[in-house]
Amino acid sequence: MHAVVGRRTMLHDDLPAAADARRAEAEEIAEAYRSAHRGDDRAALIAAIADALADLTTAKQQTEAVRRQVSHGYVRGTAGKA
Repeated sequence: MHAVVGRRTMLHDDLPAAADARRAEAEEIAEAYRSAHRGDDRAALIAAIADALADLTTAKQQTEAVRRQVSHGYVRGTAGKA
């Protein structure tokens, strides 16, 4: 296996330790999904993607809520100074 880093192709053996750790974690998660779906790779992949999309939606909602709080705090903080 290989990975493209910038314009240079590297063997996975050459990747930094953090990338190796992420790959190991991804393999562990993939195996957990596969086991949960009794070896059905397609069902496991769909479930993993659905979970990732749900997590992404939650993260976006949390980011938006924080943005609104910051914006509201900024407006409240300057209202008395005008």
